[in-house]
Formats: sequence, structure tokens, C-alpha cells
Amino acid sequence: ATPVAAPEAVQTAAAADEPSSFGGGSGGMSDDDSGAGEAEEGETKDEFFEIAKTIGYALLIALVLRVILFQPFTIPSASMEPNLYEGDYIIVSKWNYGYSKHSLPFSPPIMKGRLFGTEPKRGDIVVFKLPRDNKTDYIKRVIGLPGDRIQVLHNQLYINDKLVPARLVGPIDVQTRFGFTRPATKLVETLPNGKQHMMQDFGPDGDLDNTGVYIVPAGHYFMMGDNRDDSVDSRVQPEYGVGFV
Repeated sequence: ATPVAAPEAVQTAAAADEPSSFGGGSGGMSDDDSGAGEAEEGETKDEFFEIAKTIGYALLIALVLRVILFQPFTIPSASMEPNLYEGDYIIVSKWNYGYSKHSLPFSPPIMKGRLFGTEPKRGDIVVFKLPRDNKTDYIKRVIGLPGDRIQVLHNQLYINDKLVPARLVGPIDVQTRFGFTRPATKLVETLPNGKQHMMQDFGPDGDLDNTGVYIVPAGHYFMMGDNRDDSVDSRVQPEYGVGFV
């Protein structure tokens, strides 16, 4: 914007037959107003820098929290009912088993193995990458450890040839993704290390209620969903399901 001179200043300059300080052949801005414009421009730059710095710090803090401490997930299916329901929003701790390339966004191949690694415990609920594509996030419960023998017979879980006790809680109605309800049974399962968890079952002789014996290889784990008749897990071998993790 071009500054407007006071009438007295215009008249005095004209009477003296001298060029007005407002003209000056450079757009009509005085030295004083030019300095004020430069000051305002400097303040604008400082304000922009402060905003950018604040945003940068916020993004850095978020990245540190995301990589080192916690990561949010949304439950994508009903496979962990009755403990986690489809659409539930959860925060997963990231330090329990150490850090790998999958601890970083997009899993960049910048490291091999696991830093500060520790072993999962039987009964832990874990998030892992689907082995067959190494990128899809799955969430299941650790049932079998390296060297274990896992089998399901007549709807009952066996670990190392011993029946895993499951206490009946009672019948429930389960809402399906198609909008209708289905009768099921809720139970409390007690794993060999004493850890208990709720599970649900739609009845005997389902597709995964009778399996062969799975021997868990070294360095691998056997995962199962708590919704035993509606979970694609380690009972379904890697070509179509999860396999050993």
C-alpha cells in the first residue's frame, strides 16, 4: 500500500519546487515507512519460523513415541472376541520384545534381527506381521512356544499332549458382521503357566475344531484367536492363513 501524505507536506514541497520525499521515483515510499515495512516483514518471518519450529518439535515427539513407546491400532475383525471387538481402538506397547525394522513406519530394511529382544510369554496378546507377506498387521494370542506340540481335538486345546482346561461361563449371543445374532458359548481357558483368558466358541466340530499335531519350530510361535471358530490363525497354514510366526 502506498502511504498518503498529509496535505501540509504536499503543499510545502510544491512551494519549494523540490521533489517530494513521497515520490522519489521509487513508488512513493519514504525512508521511515520503508523501515517500518522491513520491520513488519522481519516479524512475519520470525513468527513463521516459530510456528514451523513448534510443528517440527511436535512431529519429532510423535515419531519418538510412535517408534519407541506406543503404537495405535484398530481391531479389524472379530477374531479376538470376547476380549477385543471389531472396531476397538487400542494402544500397543513396543518395548516388550525389543525393536526390529517393523518397529519403524513402513518397515524400512535398515536393520536385521531384533535389538534388545526378549521372548514372548504364553498367553500374551501380540501384534505381528503376517509371515506370508511380511506387511499385514495381525493380532492374536501366543499359545505355543518353540518346541511345543499343539493340537485341537473335539473343540478342545491340547498343549504338549495335555488338555488345557476351559471353564464354562455360559451361553451368549454374538452379533455378526452381517447384522444377525448367533448363539455361542463363553469360557475361561487356563494355560499351563496359569494365565487365564476369556474365549468364545460356536460349538463342536467346526472347521478348526479337529487338527493334526503342530510342532512349533525353534524361533517361532503358535498364535490363536480367542474367537476359536472365527479366527484365521496358526491352525491355518501359511499359504492361506498365518502358520508359525
